[in-house]
Amino acid sequence: MARPKADFPPAHAIRALADAEGRLALRVTPGARSESVMIENGRVQVKVRAKPTDGAANAAVLALLGKALGIGASRLQLLRGATSREKLVQLPDAHRP
Repeated sequence: MARPKADFPPAHAIRALADAEGRLALRVTPGARSESVMIENGRVQVKVRAKPTDGAANAAVLALLGKALGIGASRLQLLRGATSREKLVQLPDAHRP
């Protein structure tokens, strides 16, 4: 049975939660039953199936966030939280209008 496609909030809504330098705070749930990107209580929450082993969950978070934003995962940079559920990600083109 095929897994359902993840439903994402609009990219502009996700970008609006980034600070002036283009840094976006995330709350991550690794090992989830399904993958999703949600905005709850003014925060971005990302759920990924990958387990937090050898950076697999971090890679999955960047890939899923990139998909939600319509950009490649390689354009996102994990600034803080490699071993935490609370992460800080640098978005590209932070200084463009």
